This record gives sequence, structure tokens and C-alpha cells, in this order.
Amino acid sequence: MKGIIGRKLGMTQLIAPDGKVTPVTVIQAGPCFVTMIRTADRDGYTAVQVGFEEVAPEKLSGGERGHLLTRNLPTLRYLREFRVREVDVQEGQRLTVEMFGAGDRVDVVGTSKGRGFAGTIKRHGFHRQATTHGASDRTRAPGGSSSGTTPGRVKKGTRRAGRMGNARVTTQNLEVMAVDPERNLLAVKGSVPGAAGGLVIVKESVKARKG
Repeated sequence: MKGIIGRKLGMTQLIAPDGKVTPVTVIQAGPCFVTMIRTADRDGYTAVQVGFEEVAPEKLSGGERGHLLTRNLPTLRYLREFRVREVDVQEGQRLTVEMFGAGDRVDVVGTSKGRGFAGTIKRHGFHRQATTHGASDRTRAPGGSSSGTTPGRVKKGTRRAGRMGNARVTTQNLEVMAVDPERNLLAVKGSVPGAAGGLVIVKESVKARKG
């Protein structure tokens, strides 16, 4: 299994000996612990539950503490599951960035930055309306939504104003450029969703595996 939880630290650049500059996102990944193994016979599916970021016991609920302490594990703030076909890890095993190497392809899951309530121009790229004939207050309005007769209602999924961002986003098939096991750092080429300090999940790329 190749999967780990971490925090996005920010972006920087890697400069090769030939002078080539590569923009990378630095992720502090792990160390994590395998907190539970899901099996098809017992749970109906196969997965590995992983915990990240040790905190004081009083920061967790009683159920969370019991789940971890009965397995002789540290009290971990975040628990996430990784679906797998075959389980190749053991409960209580420590996971670090050493499972990845330069050149690997990964998918990074994070929560995008929240933009609040946004109009259709910002949210969906709509065009402004004409400012002529006294329409000074209609320039950023989205326009009509539907016919008054048929269907006589607004169809579901119509692009309109609403909450923008703050959603689960996956950036696929990023290349791992550098791994620093001593500082638990992972540098991937390009950008990943979310703000600096946000929680991210790094796992083996689905596209790379199918290829």
C-alpha cells in the first residue's frame, strides 16, 4: 500500500544542475500509523485505516481514544481509510515518506480554498451583460433561468450563484520530485489543492497504475 496523510506546507522551486527550475509543493507527510485493517469478510470491503498527527488524549472523544489505546497506538487526531486490493501492512505499523521515491506518480487529495458566496461570473465564468438602455444594475446578473411555460421550473444542476470552493479536490498523476525521510518531507511537481497548513492525502496514482 502506498498512501500517507500529511499537511501542505507551501510551494517552492527545485533547481537542477543544468539550471532547469521546477515548481514543487512541499508536503509534511507522516509519520502515520496503521490503526485498523478492514476485511471483505468482516466489513464488506478491503481497506487500511491510517492515523496521523499525535495529540493529547483529552483532545479526542472517548470512542476515539478507546479505538486507539486498545491497540496500543498513540492518540491520533485524523483517521482516514485507503481502499486496497491486497493488504500488505500490519496493524500498528508505522508509515513514513520512505514508501515513495523520486519519479513516483501520486494523487493528492485536499480541500480547496473557500471563496464564500460567489456570483456566476466568478464561479462559472459567465459574461457580463450589456450596460446600455438603463441596464446599469443588470450587468453581472445571470439572466433568465428557464421558460415560464415548459418546463416552468429551473432544472437541477443549473449553474447559478452559490458557495464556491471549500470542496474535496483531487489532483491526479503528480510526479514526486524529492523525498526527505529525516524531515518527513515530500516534494511533488506542481500545485495541490488547499491552503498552506491544510490536511492532504497522498496516495499512489490511479492513472499511473492503470498505465
